[in-house]
Amino acid sequence: MSNDPVAMNAPQRRDGDSVGGLLDGSTTFEELRERAIALRKEGMSRRQIRDRLKVSNNDILNRLLEGEPPPEWTKRPNAKDDLRAKAREMRLQGMTYDRIQLELGCSKSSISLWVRDLPKPDRPPRTREEASAIAKRGWEATLRQREVERQRTKLAAAREIGPLTDRELFMAGVTLYWAEGVKDKPHTRREYLQFINSDPDVITLHLRWLNLLKVPREHLRLHVSIHESADVTSAERYWADLTGVDVSTFGKTTLKKHNPETVRKNIGDDYRGCLVVCVANSADLYRRIEGWWYGIVVGAQSTD
Repeated sequence: MSNDPVAMNAPQRRDGDSVGGLLDGSTTFEELRERAIALRKEGMSRRQIRDRLKVSNNDILNRLLEGEPPPEWTKRPNAKDDLRAKAREMRLQGMTYDRIQLELGCSKSSISLWVRDLPKPDRPPRTREEASAIAKRGWEATLRQREVERQRTKLAAAREIGPLTDRELFMAGVTLYWAEGVKDKPHTRREYLQFINSDPDVITLHLRWLNLLKVPREHLRLHVSIHESADVTSAERYWADLTGVDVSTFGKTTLKKHNPETVRKNIGDDYRGCLVVCVANSADLYRRIEGWWYGIVVGAQSTD
């Protein structure tokens, strides 16, 4: 008998046993496996086989399909297949890891995995300074390639969203307000809308949401909150241009005291502080927003 506690606690099964909880309880594992393999050979994916055989347990599904390769159409193309082929070709031409990294922008660890079965090229000796300079250029190329991939992923994700319906904008606005807006507390009644943020895109979305809710423009109260050491006039002009509001209609800017012992990152020409968006006479709207938010929470739970 095995002393392995995992083996001792694992459920034991004989090949002729039925698979509990599957089909009518009389189907044996081997019979089910034959059906699963047949469906696999027909070109079905794991999900299709799972749904066809009503197998909800992934461990059992793995055992049913053990040794059967997936059909070609289910395999995701590897974005690095082309890079791997190029790296191997360059290695066969006698190029070093540094040169391949410089040309392709991929990491040395990936290159090593791709070409480790190929012979090492002969190369002349280098000084430490030369090796360091080559390594630096290679790393800079890798960083550039990563930035390209990063931006490509973001752009593809943005395209997946597309235009929003009014309902989608409504739901996004409720969620955004409940995450970032001022909320009522039992010890401090604050049943009014106040939203503050430094991200211009977030502010733009919030204002479009208020417009969707038909909040009168004259009910909006805008003002800037910013560190006193910043260019206040420039910041006020920036937020006025973004919102399409005359800067003269802004409320008094809130100046934050600057602590010289604090190392701040939000400095420079790009620092414009935060815009505060308040809505007058908004107690009833605030209560509805709170109700909408709880409706979203309950609705999300119902998806279980």
